[in-house]
Amino acid sequence: MVKGFRDFLMRGNVVDLAVAVVIGTAFGAIVKGLSDGIITPLIAAIFGQPDLNSVGTFTINKADFSLGLVLTPIVNFVIVAAAIYFIVVVPVNKLRARFVKEEEVAEAEEITLLREIRDGLARNNG
Repeated sequence: MVKGFRDFLMRGNVVDLAVAVVIGTAFGAIVKGLSDGIITPLIAAIFGQPDLNSVGTFTINKADFSLGLVLTPIVNFVIVAAAIYFIVVVPVNKLRARFVKEEEVAEAEEITLLREIRDGLARNNG
């Protein structure tokens, strides 16, 4: 029973998930710092307030409407998505492209060598 639990914990997907949660939490702090340090003051400079909650408010028949309450989560989502894309996705894609090229070159050299060996063996046997 203990062995089964240990095997479960050591499975790649469980370990990967744990790492993703820790990295996600740390990355959340980076995005929060970016938002609090740059984006929020920028919004305050443009709209006079640090959030968009009161932007586009109006009342119809004593019912209060606020476009800002919709805009704030949209802006927050765009900030998080942009931060993830430019800080994580773009660099990882560049690294992957570099490693794929190196692997393709090594694979092509290996295939060429194997063909030469095959052709040499065929000449010796034929």
